[in-house]
Amino acid sequence: MSRPDSPAPATLPAGLPGTLAAPVDHELVVKKSRFLAHLSPVKTVEEADAVVARLRKEHWDARHHCVALVVGTHADQQRSSDDGEPSGTAGVPMLEVLRRREITDVVAVVTRYFGGVLLGAGGLVRAYSGAVAEALDAAAADGVLRRREVLTEVTVDVPHADAGRVDHLLRDWAQAHGAVLEEPTYAAVARLALLVPPAALPRLRDDLAAASAGTLTPVPGANRVVDLPAD
Repeated sequence: MSRPDSPAPATLPAGLPGTLAAPVDHELVVKKSRFLAHLSPVKTVEEADAVVARLRKEHWDARHHCVALVVGTHADQQRSSDDGEPSGTAGVPMLEVLRRREITDVVAVVTRYFGGVLLGAGGLVRAYSGAVAEALDAAAADGVLRRREVLTEVTVDVPHADAGRVDHLLRDWAQAHGAVLEEPTYAAVARLALLVPPAALPRLRDDLAAASAGTLTPVPGANRVVDLPAD
């Protein structure tokens, strides 16, 4: 990727930004110019560079491959490239869409095939930002947008004879309280595992105690950033 056209912002969105579960492609046509937007989930700048290199090879005959990149749990690294378009008309507007939509761990590449009609600076800004915005709308429609939350790992050790009943109870509880049930493990006892919003931990402890006459106690562990389906 070329050198960034703009520095990372000083402010970050409230809470955790979301991400994508899968790549998204979308085409926007403006006055015969084709703007091919590709959004791909990435974890590092190096992964993003590989995506850009692949698209440059696939679309070798295109005039521009403009890039916006955001990576890191808190959108820690942000970069953009106009790739030969007038300064500030492509990469920065694309990046601003990702910032405004609060998306991270994603690279957006908009490949332009020139249609013979000059769009002007304002037209380029609208086209490049619009291509990314419409790609994100398509991602939402296709169900590949993900929100992120910090959840606490919790385990519950249960006698094998009670595992089925408690597993069913935890499934219902998780659905009602924004938790995620994970795969159980079986050894001397059945160890049921779930990811719980930190604020719901006291409620889980109380509900388990009430359902088991005080014999079951959830054991909280580490916090984890979890990708969840967008609401």
